[in-house]
Amino acid sequence: MKWSVEWMGILQDLEKRGLIHQTTDREDLEKHLANNQVTLYCGFDPTADSLHIGHLLPITILKRFQQAGHRPIALIGGGTGMIGDPSGRSTERSLNTTDVVKGYADKIEHQLAGILNFDTGENAAVARNNHDWLSDITIIDFLRDVGKHFSVNYMLAKDSVSARIEEGISFTEFSYMLLQSFDFFKLYEQENVTLQIGGSDQWGNITAGMEFIRRSREDQSKEIKVYGLTVPLITKADGTKFGKTAGGAVWLDPDKTTPYEFYQFWINTDDRDVVKFLNYFTFLDQEELDKLQTEVDNNPGDRVAQRRLAEEMTKLVHGQDALDQAQKISASLFSGDLKQLSAADIEQGFKDVPTYEVENTEISLLDLLVQASISSSKRQAREDIGNGAIYINGERNQDLQHVISQDDRIEDQFTIIRRGRRNYFLIRFKA
Repeated sequence: MKWSVEWMGILQDLEKRGLIHQTTDREDLEKHLANNQVTLYCGFDPTADSLHIGHLLPITILKRFQQAGHRPIALIGGGTGMIGDPSGRSTERSLNTTDVVKGYADKIEHQLAGILNFDTGENAAVARNNHDWLSDITIIDFLRDVGKHFSVNYMLAKDSVSARIEEGISFTEFSYMLLQSFDFFKLYEQENVTLQIGGSDQWGNITAGMEFIRRSREDQSKEIKVYGLTVPLITKADGTKFGKTAGGAVWLDPDKTTPYEFYQFWINTDDRDVVKFLNYFTFLDQEELDKLQTEVDNNPGDRVAQRRLAEEMTKLVHGQDALDQAQKISASLFSGDLKQLSAADIEQGFKDVPTYEVENTEISLLDLLVQASISSSKRQAREDIGNGAIYINGERNQDLQHVISQDDRIEDQFTIIRRGRRNYFLIRFKA
C-alpha cells in the first residue's frame, strides 16, 4: 500500500517528542494508522471569543496527523459550549447565551482555519459544529438512545466527575460526558472518525465515547475499531502554569494578544523548557532540534533556541508578515532606534506602556515631562534633561528649551519618551 511507509512513524514521532500521555490499544492503533487513511477529531468548546496557547498542543497534533496523510476534523462545540465541561475545573462555568456561543464559535473556527489546512484535498482538515446534531435531538430521544448506555456508577468513576462530587456538580455538567460521547458516535457514523484526541483531562470522556459507540451499534457482526489518544499536561520547570503571564492568558487572537506580545512570550521561555517546547509545538526535524539543544547547553546567553521557537510559533499562528513586524519591533527596542517604527508597530510594542494624550499642538519638553508624570516636577524635569536621562524616540535630548514639534512625532501620532534606561512613556496626539 502506497501510504504505509509515509504513515508508519506518526506514533513513534509523537512519542519521541513526549507528546503521548495515554493511548488505547497502542499496537492495534499503530496498525490502524499504517494501513488506513484515518479520520480523527479533537473538540474545542467556545467558552471565550478566542483560543489561547493552551489549545495549541492539540491543534498541532491534528496538524501532525494531517502532514502524515490523515484527515483531521476540528469539532467546534457550539452545543457542548452551552453546557460546560467539568473536566479539570473545581467550579461550574457560567452559562452563555446562544448568540454569544455562536459568535465565539465563528471566531474559533476562523482561528483554526488559519493554522490547519482547510483547503481542498483528500486529507484537508474540516470543521464541524456539534450544535448541528445536539440542537435537533429531543430530551426523550437523548435519554432513551444515549443515557440508557451509561450507568451512574460508570460515570461517577470517571475523574472529571469524581473530582467534583465533594464540591458539587450540577446535572447539567454531569451530562457533559454523554454529550461528548454522542459527538464521537455521530462523527463515527457520518465521517468514519475512528480516533479522538484531547488533553489528558479528556481521557474519561474519550473512553466513554468509545464504549458508547460499541454498545450502540445495532450490527454487532462488524468489528468496531475506535481509539483514543491524549497529550500530556504541559508543565513549566519553575512550577508555574504554562500559558499564563502577569497580564493573564496568551490568546491566539491578535487583538487580545498582539503578535509582538505573542513573540515575546516564546522569547522569554526558560532555558530548562525551551527544547521541550520546540519538540512539543514546532515541526522542526530531529537534526535541527539536536543542534538547538547544543546551543542551549553551550551558549545559553545567545538564546538561539528561544528565537527559533518564537519564530516558528508566531509564523504558525499569525503568519510571516506578523512575524516580520514582531522581529522589527524587538530589534528597534533592543537597539533604541525607535524612529524606524511605524505607528502600527508602536501600537503593538507599546501596548502596556503608560500613555498620555495631548492636544495636537506644540508643547515644551519641560511641560510635557511634568504633565505626563514622567518627571515629578519642573525642577526634576530640568535635572532629568540636564543629566541626559531623557530620550525622544530613542535619541538623547539635553535641550531645556526643546519644543515637541511635528518633527518629533512618528506618523504624526506618537512620540516615545524614555527616562533612564528602561522607563518608557507613550505620548499620543489627539486627531
